Amino acid sequence: MGRGVMLMSGGIDSPVALYYLLRQGHEVVAVHMDNRPFTDDSPLEKVVDHLTILRERFHQPIPLYVVPHGSTQVTLMRSTDRHVGCILCRRFMWRSAERIALRENATFLITGEALGQVASQTLSNMRSATQAVGLPIVRPLVGLDKQEIEAVAKEIGTYGISTRPGVCCQAVPDRPATRSRLLSILEEEARVDAEAILDDCVRRATVM
Repeated sequence: MGRGVMLMSGGIDSPVALYYLLRQGHEVVAVHMDNRPFTDDSPLEKVVDHLTILRERFHQPIPLYVVPHGSTQVTLMRSTDRHVGCILCRRFMWRSAERIALRENATFLITGEALGQVASQTLSNMRSATQAVGLPIVRPLVGLDKQEIEAVAKEIGTYGISTRPGVCCQAVPDRPATRSRLLSILEEEARVDAEAILDDCVRRATVM
């Protein structure tokens, strides 16, 4: 079996996706992109509790990297078109996860994305975001609907954690783009120093 890096939010989807990979016998390293000050402490607390449940169930350590992402959001909000902010945000998340994957000798990335559930998960936006990395990306939930995902979350004991009160990301624009062209995204991203941002984020990442 392989070793992958999982992007973990505090939501319903990512622990279910992680559950499927662990059930298949893969080793997984979790990465949480910490969006404070655009959210509160609750997403990280939920991720820690999700991992506690899954570690006990599968008897696997599942290391957790916490990557500071709030400063990246500030830079993107100041320098780029707000309508494509979620796509740019995802590109930086993917690249941070890929750098950690290389450090951890992991060969693929994992996400809880399900096609079309939110603006960043339309087909064109997922393509624009994932073009930022070279490692293959596994999406265990891509063809499931929300009801199916919630049913598994309830079965494995993560649903109650995911639905605890918390502040949603305040960096999401009022009208996020639901379609994107990669060329336009690259033009927007060129307005910031992507390598410097990534170097700073990964350097300040902590392991819990």
